[in-house]
Amino acid sequence: MLEIKYVRQNISQVRDAMDRRGDTANIDTFEEIDQERRKILNEIEQLRHRRNVVSDEIAAMKSRGEDADSFISEMREVAARIKAFEIELAGYEEKIQEILINLPNIPHESVPFGQDENDNPVVREVGVPQTFDFEVLPHWTIGENLGILDFERAAKITGARFPLYFGAGARMERALISFMIDLHVGSHGYTETLPPFIVNSRSMTNTGQLPKFAEDLFKLEGRDYYMIPTAEVPVTNIHQQEILDENDLPFYYVAYTPCFRSEAGSYGKDTRGLIRQHQFNKVELVKFTTPETSYQELEDLLDNAETVLKLLELPYRTVLLCTGDMGFASAKTYDIEVWMPAQNRYREISSCSNFESFQARRAGIRFKRKGQKGTQLLHTLNGSGLAVGRTFAAILENFQQADGSVIVPEALRPYMGGLQKIEMTRNQ
Repeated sequence: MLEIKYVRQNISQVRDAMDRRGDTANIDTFEEIDQERRKILNEIEQLRHRRNVVSDEIAAMKSRGEDADSFISEMREVAARIKAFEIELAGYEEKIQEILINLPNIPHESVPFGQDENDNPVVREVGVPQTFDFEVLPHWTIGENLGILDFERAAKITGARFPLYFGAGARMERALISFMIDLHVGSHGYTETLPPFIVNSRSMTNTGQLPKFAEDLFKLEGRDYYMIPTAEVPVTNIHQQEILDENDLPFYYVAYTPCFRSEAGSYGKDTRGLIRQHQFNKVELVKFTTPETSYQELEDLLDNAETVLKLLELPYRTVLLCTGDMGFASAKTYDIEVWMPAQNRYREISSCSNFESFQARRAGIRFKRKGQKGTQLLHTLNGSGLAVGRTFAAILENFQQADGSVIVPEALRPYMGGLQKIEMTRNQ
């Protein structure tokens, strides 16, 4: 959330930032309401001043034995008017807070202007998509042919957009989770955590999912509980309402969780396969840093996520999101997109973002510098390291063979009991 003092003192810059993001309605309303608020506040201040002056006069008149009834009557009217204005002021303050909580973050100066994903510049491409001398199949067909994926039975169990894995497929999903966590803990210095998969509305608000994206969430009926859409929510809230010591920063956390999303507004998109599911697995990276180090930490976070794809030998590219495509809470975001041969295109497999103090302000996460008075908001960052189901899909498509089998990437084989190839078997 943006600081109200900053918005008021830098209204032109904030308006320009919102314009670049294509969202000026809230800032227009903020300015209108804040002007009304200032008028009422001025009225209250004048009435309070009048009350103080007359109160002194009443005291003086009483000490002289003079009749002060007319002034006392006036003060009753002034008190009533002050109370009425204060109620009106509280209403405007509430509206301002509602606007602030719906204002997106201000893009970092290095974020390019653009309207949508078509305006995102490519930072780099890694690996060369291979050519096939046979018909390339989509991952859902490969998985169904091998007997390791079954979307039809999953639909009977729950509904559309839920996966069901069998045999080597279930094992590879589990292997990917372990491989990613071991890499980030052992090589990148993250601390593994296993957070709750259900959070309250306060936690959702702190990270920016509420109130703006309520329709994308699964809420438990009759409870202030939500199924998490990403581990970013519970892990970022580990330190809500805490004051950390600068000497302890940065904090790096990695967490595996299932994720749950309603995919509101995505009707007709990616209806087949593992790309857009209501339930999916993800390994998430979260950082808590000082403001002056957060952008270098973002580059390091991005490198950590890219390393997974490099070790799995999956071609990918990294793009920098433009102002019109970046997330609500983000100040700067990179997307990593993996090559999907059957679709002949790159698909997002990770987003790595710096939120600066946007989430920390909502969550009350601060730190204290040594030898300085007071506290300061820290910066939070997160990125997928990686989306497991999409990694699974990319492996099936990129490592498929003419006979319908799938080669297991070498880096993953120790987690698959040495299995080198997934083939159709009776057990699957």
